[in-house]
Amino acid sequence: MVSSGPAEVPAEESGRRLLERRFTARLLPQLRLLVEECAAREGLGEPRRGEFVLAVDEIAGNAVEHAGGSGRLVLRRVGEELECRISDAGPGFSEEVIPELLPGLDGAPKGRGLWLARLVADRFAVTGGAPGTGPPGAVVTVAVRLR
Repeated sequence: MVSSGPAEVPAEESGRRLLERRFTARLLPQLRLLVEECAAREGLGEPRRGEFVLAVDEIAGNAVEHAGGSGRLVLRRVGEELECRISDAGPGFSEEVIPELLPGLDGAPKGRGLWLARLVADRFAVTGGAPGTGPPGAVVTVAVRLR
């Protein structure tokens, strides 16, 4: 179910933008509702819709908690996928920090939200922002197939 393959989508497949929002902690509940509404409108059924909304919420919450208190969400339909990209201006991180096993089972005290997001995604990637390697910030992409 999980593919950590390339997250970049060629320009000709850039998709249809459904939602774009900057957010802070105060706006997270509203953001969850908007993502849920867009996912339903695009035909993402349950239980996948709930899993997708939870994954997006975990990633957005991490941006708020660990990356300066805010972020930017872009939700698009790309072919038969619903794709969400969340970017922030924090210190950045790489996908290697996400535990392979459920956090707590492998001794990792944190990382449960990103672990969960990667688990439910059909496509998942972390780009940019590994500390000390370039401009600050990270972009986390999570996508699920609609059909």
